[in-house]
Amino acid sequence: MTTRKILLITGDFTEDYETMVPFQTLMAVGHTVHAVCPDKVSGDTVKTAIHDFEGDQTYTEKPGHNFALNADFDKINVEDYDALVIPGGRAPEYLRLNPAVLDMVRHFFTTNKPVAAVCHGAQILSAAGVLNGKKCSAYPACRPEVEQAGGEYADIPVDQAVTSGNLVTAPAWPAHPAWLAQFIALL
Repeated sequence: MTTRKILLITGDFTEDYETMVPFQTLMAVGHTVHAVCPDKVSGDTVKTAIHDFEGDQTYTEKPGHNFALNADFDKINVEDYDALVIPGGRAPEYLRLNPAVLDMVRHFFTTNKPVAAVCHGAQILSAAGVLNGKKCSAYPACRPEVEQAGGEYADIPVDQAVTSGNLVTAPAWPAHPAWLAQFIALL
């Protein structure tokens, strides 16, 4: 297996599983993963939130872990990375307002490098303007954003994923086996 250098962009109140599971899984299979957050450096942490599906009209949210970053956002050169991971949770709603984050995301699409986004990560993709003509799954509440950005919303079961060119997306963390398998296949 060829090992890859992967960038993971996250922030406070990222979804716990959607951050920790891909971070650890991708390292476990031999890849280098750098987790970064705007305005934070290696060794800083982001707070995570656990989103669960308990029969309510939307997910519930509970405190998660503190996730340690292992690289400095301001020192990242996206050209050094082979792929990108965008976790969901609440972080994407404000990360999509950061021009540097959007520029980083656009780089991976203009260079056709693999990108994996899950759940609310689609909010960053739509804000970056990279969904035109792509199939994209996300948490169902993000459907309007995917469609307004020119993407085709993939309405798939919560435990499934979809690949569209260089992009692998899934509705939420129950899709980790399918989402990560498809992303690793792209790598």
